Amino acid sequence: MNQILLVVHQETSNPGLVGEKLRSRGYQLDIRCPALGDLLPKTMSQHKAAIVFGGPMSANDDDTLPFIRTELDWIPTVLSAAKPYLGICLGAQLLARVLGANVSPHPEEQREIGYFDLFPTPAGSPYIPEPMAVYHWHREGFTIPAGAVKLAEGDTFPNQAFCYQETAFGLQFHPEMTSQLIDEWTTRGAEQLTFPGAHPRELHFLNHERFSAVVDDWLDNFLQIWLDPPAWKNCWSA
Repeated sequence: MNQILLVVHQETSNPGLVGEKLRSRGYQLDIRCPALGDLLPKTMSQHKAAIVFGGPMSANDDDTLPFIRTELDWIPTVLSAAKPYLGICLGAQLLARVLGANVSPHPEEQREIGYFDLFPTPAGSPYIPEPMAVYHWHREGFTIPAGAVKLAEGDTFPNQAFCYQETAFGLQFHPEMTSQLIDEWTTRGAEQLTFPGAHPRELHFLNHERFSAVVDDWLDNFLQIWLDPPAWKNCWSA
């Protein structure tokens, strides 16, 4: 089984570096966008894993956006099958909600838009060995669900990554970023670069040059652990 399901939220969505690395490992990518009417599979029998990416909508929009409700109802399909699940930004917030946690804006209306420092917790060190700067674009954050393990924290939004049982991971940050994606996001979302906590456009590119190699190496290692968990440890036993 070499097919991985990618759930995206816009016609312009691009899996970026994550997609590149999965293809280089020989996986076929089944990309679906429920917001555009794509159906999600009733079972995970044809997929090794699932990744739910980010988007400009909120994980709390299930009352107004039917596809958000659809995804919230579907994520347990992946969890119950014990297949690897990776939530990136909105995908992590959806996972958090499914597990009973809260998703809400920063109390002071701060954003994280640009590169910000990420600090592993003791339980997170097997997955995030050292602090590193990672790319963000969000105004909401999640609480850590009951029964989940916090893997990383940050200065503005304290909860940055968690895992649940042996297979499900939620990342508040965007490891998929390439310079092309940064160009697209900072162009389409230029007005958001004036919000509290957002970095100016030129700093996005400068920091990408500074930090992308470290994130690239980390992503290689993380995908290996996520798709083929080592016997030595998992976050559930941390």
